Amino acid sequence: MSRERDSLLDPAGTTGAAAHAARGPRPAGPKAAGPKAAGPKAKAAALAVNEPRANRILGRLAQEKAAPPPVVPPALDGEVGSVVDGERRRGRGAVSNAAGRFEPAARIVFDDGWQSLEDLPPLRTQVTEERARTVITRNQSPDVAFDRSINAYRGCEHGCVYCFARPTHAYHGLSAGLDFETKLFVKPDAPELLARELSQASYQPRVIAMGTNTDPYQPIEKRYEVTRRLLEVLAEFGHPVGIVTKSGLVARDIDILAPMAEKGLVKVAISITTLDPHLARTMEPRAASPHVRLGTIRRLADAGIPTAVLTAPLIPALNDMEVERILDAAKAAGASEAGYVMLRLPLEIADLFREWLVTHFPDKARHVLGLIRQMHGGKDYDSAFGKRMRGDGPYAWTVGRRFEIAARRLGLAGRGLKLTTAHFRRPKPAGVQLSLFD
Repeated sequence: MSRERDSLLDPAGTTGAAAHAARGPRPAGPKAAGPKAAGPKAKAAALAVNEPRANRILGRLAQEKAAPPPVVPPALDGEVGSVVDGERRRGRGAVSNAAGRFEPAARIVFDDGWQSLEDLPPLRTQVTEERARTVITRNQSPDVAFDRSINAYRGCEHGCVYCFARPTHAYHGLSAGLDFETKLFVKPDAPELLARELSQASYQPRVIAMGTNTDPYQPIEKRYEVTRRLLEVLAEFGHPVGIVTKSGLVARDIDILAPMAEKGLVKVAISITTLDPHLARTMEPRAASPHVRLGTIRRLADAGIPTAVLTAPLIPALNDMEVERILDAAKAAGASEAGYVMLRLPLEIADLFREWLVTHFPDKARHVLGLIRQMHGGKDYDSAFGKRMRGDGPYAWTVGRRFEIAARRLGLAGRGLKLTTAHFRRPKPAGVQLSLFD
């Protein structure tokens, strides 16, 4: 209710008309004195009678104008009070940190009038060591070309706002927003667990995927080197592996990857979402820049490592117009295959992406979201197999045909290189005599 309307209420809460009736007939003033009351003298008399009230109104208006605006908890489309101040989240992707979907209560941050929010420190990356029982994850999805994967890390410091792995942080009681990119988990014993699982007599080798949930070469890999040690185990067993990353750090392990590539045991896909460095920094704040990723393709290709370019995700009206340019640049850098995935917005990602879009691209937000819904039957996301990775409808069909035409023109289309399991061997434990055919 506005202040103007409040002024029409008497202390008992009655309306202005009711208040007049309660007070009885109004005494005759200068205005009721007849036709001559409209003269200058009558007006001056009326102003003199109303002067105290006029002064009160003017004084109140002056106070309201001078007072600072009320502090309102920041909120976009997400949970009220979950949006984090821009200075605190500098260099991060998500703009909010709403409680996980399984939590019985939510913490709401707001300024209590003492400017307490200004005292909060910037968000720092925290890493927790996790002791897992197994390291190989299985899946039966018909939308992907592998049935097993390894993820050495939970959460990802790259901060890609669209990352479909964000909702998994809810299983740890954490937010899919800023928690996902600041509170990370590492499995330091993953290489030992992998060696144990590959050594089991019942294990049947097939291509293992790395980078399907979180990036195996995110910044903390420099310190922990879990991915490198996993590759050493796979190389020792002669086991095929496919890697997806958007980091230039993968080139560090060329000494392991190149010998594996000679045996048909490895291929690497570099994800490039845009060639615009500003858009890349906004979407993927702590990932390698586009020119670094192109340079990484060149280094891997020069080392004889089969390298693909993955344009994922394609976001309508934001980066999908770059499809042809990305494929052209990747081909010139040495890529031999190409793939794409349309934007996916499962669970919390829909709200996170909407907040991010309104914050950074308010003029495009309505158009982008409208096209996304066109591709998913009027919804933010359709999880049906066969549709979730590509979308449906005229717009999705057009983007897909553009990609296919460009990939075919550049020689990047086709089924791609098939990795082999012919070199798989279980190393014999120390002290065990080798057989004649080993």
